[in-house]
Amino acid sequence: MPNIKSQKKRTRTNEKKRLLNSSFKSSMRTAIKKVKVAVEANDLEQANIALAGATKKLDKAQTKGILHKNNVAHKKSQLATLVNTIK
Repeated sequence: MPNIKSQKKRTRTNEKKRLLNSSFKSSMRTAIKKVKVAVEANDLEQANIALAGATKKLDKAQTKGILHKNNVAHKKSQLATLVNTIK
């Protein structure tokens, strides 16, 4: 446990950020799973809607610094390719 006042504050803010980031990552993973479920069901319309939502979440994760831009680009590309497999 820190003794310095500024370090105590930093510990508190880090914990708040960790919880927010954790919550956001969870919602991001859920959005990605929705795309995969829609593709498995061969529902093109639902898959496109889910892809738009997942893309928005991924872009926001990049902006917030939760994910690296190359990681985000890779995930978006994978999801778009997956959606394009629906006939």
